[in-house]
Amino acid sequence: MLDGFPKDLAVGDLAEGSVTLTVDAAVYPLEAVYGAAYIFIDRCFVLLDRPKAGSVSVTLADKKGAADADALRRMAGEFANELLTQAWRQKIVEENRVILETVTTQALAGAAARPVSSEPSLDDLASFDFTEESFDDPLGIAMSWEEKYKKKTPTEAASEASSEGGASGAKP
Repeated sequence: MLDGFPKDLAVGDLAEGSVTLTVDAAVYPLEAVYGAAYIFIDRCFVLLDRPKAGSVSVTLADKKGAADADALRRMAGEFANELLTQAWRQKIVEENRVILETVTTQALAGAAARPVSSEPSLDDLASFDFTEESFDDPLGIAMSWEEKYKKKTPTEAASEASSEGGASGAKP
């Protein structure tokens, strides 16, 4: 028996370093039990069993070996909390299933409706000449950052300053 738990729902075995919880399947769906068990598999050996109809037995054994009563109580408490979390997540998923399915269906339908003919084939890409200037870029938007902000040599800076001064009508 573990302190803080009903004796028919949680039983600790100090010799084995394990705790067994009996979960009511009507309160906690099997998916929630699986989810909580999955969270614990990195630190515990987890055994799920169905001792009788309507309940699931979960045995957690510390992978490091025998555990004391406090460690078993903590393990059982953490599992109970995780079980509640997983059950709540399951309920939220069930309540929002229609919304999730609708959004997913619309996203997939939108992706499937895109015309295939607008995409170039591999042959088109292989024969494409990427060296041609195919558009005008008067604002320099398509210019790389390195090209736009590179450090100018003194000659380039003087040339740029004189061309800007000549364009505005100012005299040097």
